[in-house]
Amino acid sequence: MRQIFLDTETTGLSPESGDRIIEIGCVEMVSRRLTGNNKHFYVNPERRNSEDAVKIHGLTDEFLADKPVFAAVADELLTYLAGADIIIHNAAFDVGFLNEELRRLGRKPFAQHVGKITDSLLMAREMFPGKSNSLDALCRRLEVDNSNRTLHGALLDAGLLAEVYINMTRGQGSLVIETEDANGAVVAVDAVDLSQFTLPVLLATESEASAHEALLADLDKASGGKTVWRQLVAQ
Repeated sequence: MRQIFLDTETTGLSPESGDRIIEIGCVEMVSRRLTGNNKHFYVNPERRNSEDAVKIHGLTDEFLADKPVFAAVADELLTYLAGADIIIHNAAFDVGFLNEELRRLGRKPFAQHVGKITDSLLMAREMFPGKSNSLDALCRRLEVDNSNRTLHGALLDAGLLAEVYINMTRGQGSLVIETEDANGAVVAVDAVDLSQFTLPVLLATESEASAHEALLADLDKASGGKTVWRQLVAQ
């Protein structure tokens, strides 16, 4: 499965009022592993930023003045995203801006260029009802390090969202797929053929089994009784 975590920064809050995209960040994951095949664009919005927006993302009009306009990056972006499951936190916001940019170019709406759109904010609200589910709040709750997030940044936030999503879906504990040699250079780690090993089967102790059941009960409660395994057991 190819999943792409996407985030945008904008000149303001309303695409209908003429606010535009100024930054797009995309982080790719295949089979629940980061690939490093990411995309990042700064975009000249062809209009001025609002002061409140600059306080959030720090991208000034002067910085964006020599960046390409959206029309110049649209084909590269859509080719990269084609067919993927796109995961966005508060998807309605980002998709609304992307749809407006595409409309200006006479292109189809965003959803028709990708395989699927998943809103991680809606997922979080189901898992943690009644709690704050902003990206910062989820990072704190799920122990994802966001100490470098002094300002919002599309690529940084897309990367944080990837880690949050893995934790929300109870996946692997680490996204690291590379390591460094003695000189600090990044090197790929060869895959290990596990078929050469005879793996022992270790049964859970009574206390471990009880802790596991308690965790499943918490997940079932957080989902409002919608967990599949409980429904299967009841059949």
